[in-house]
Amino acid sequence: MAAAVFALGLPAPARAEEAPREIKLDYAYYSPESLVIKKFGWLEEEFKPDGITVKWVLSQGSNRALEYLNSGSSDFASTSGISALVSRANGQPVKTVYIFNTQEASTLLVAKDSTITSVPELKGKKVAATKGTDPFFFLLRALNAHGLNKNDVQIVHLQHPEGRTALERGDVDAWAGLDPFIAATELEAGSKTIYRNPAFSSYGYLNTTDTFIAKYPQHLQRVLNVYERARLWILAHPDEAIAIVAEASKQSEPVIRQQFTRANFTKAIPDEQHLGTLKATAPLLLQEEIVRKGTDLDTYIGELVDDRFARVAVETQAKAKGQ
Repeated sequence: MAAAVFALGLPAPARAEEAPREIKLDYAYYSPESLVIKKFGWLEEEFKPDGITVKWVLSQGSNRALEYLNSGSSDFASTSGISALVSRANGQPVKTVYIFNTQEASTLLVAKDSTITSVPELKGKKVAATKGTDPFFFLLRALNAHGLNKNDVQIVHLQHPEGRTALERGDVDAWAGLDPFIAATELEAGSKTIYRNPAFSSYGYLNTTDTFIAKYPQHLQRVLNVYERARLWILAHPDEAIAIVAEASKQSEPVIRQQFTRANFTKAIPDEQHLGTLKATAPLLLQEEIVRKGTDLDTYIGELVDDRFARVAVETQAKAKGQ
C-alpha cells in the first residue's frame, strides 16, 4: 500500500510513517457508509494488527462534524460540500478526500395542514434550518432563486431532529430538512415538500485535515479503502443497508427506504458535478456574508479537494473484486 500512496505523488518519508495511536471518525445517519463500517467493525478489523484503536463520534449535522474535526475530537468529518468549503475559507485546514453520497440532500417542507405551497409565500415566515449545513445553504439558494434573501424570512436555527419537531408542532412555518428526518416526517406526519431542487445540494463529502494527510497518508488510504468497501457493499445489498441505517437511526425501514430514494452511491471520487455546485453557490456565500467580503472562493474550491486517495481506493476495491 505504501507504494500505491507514493504513486499518488506524495513525498516518500525518510523513515517509516509514524502510526497514530487512535483514529477518530464520525458516523452520521446521513452517511450510510459510516453506519455500515461501524456495524461490521471493519475499521477495527483493519487496524487491530497495528494496535491502533478506532473511536467513533456521532455527528448530527455538518456543523457538528466540522466542530469535532477542527477541535481534534475527530480525524474525519462527514459534511456537505458547501459546509466544508466555508470552513476552509474561514481558515480551517479542511480537506475533502472522498464522496460518500451524491444525494439530494434537502427539501423545503411544510406541515400537513399548511396552506403554503411555494417559496415566495415564506416571506415573513419562520423557517427552521441548521446553520452551516447543506439544508441551510439549500434554503438560501431556494430563497435567492425566488427573489428573496435570508432577511426576508425568520430563520430559526435548530439541529435537524429539532427542526422536524418544530415543524410538526407548528412552532415554525417551514423547515429545510435532512434525511432521514425528511422521510420520517413525510411518512409519519404527512408533511409536504413545497420545493425541491437536487442541483442545489452540495452532496456528502468525507473530509480530513491537511495535517492528517501529511502525517498519515498510508493510514488515510486504508480508511478510504474501507469506505469504498462499504459503498460497494451498499450498492450490492441495499435492503441490508436500509436495515442497518434504520437500526442505527431508530427510524423504521420504510422511512429509510424513502431516504434511499434520494441517495446516490455511484460516485466516490470528487468530480466536476460536485465542484460545480460549490462554484454555483460561491456568489451567494459572498452576497449573504457567509464568508468574509472579498474572499476568493475559487481559490478555496481549488484547495479543498484532494481526490488522489479516493482514486486509489476505487482501483484497489475494483481489483479485489476482479473487475
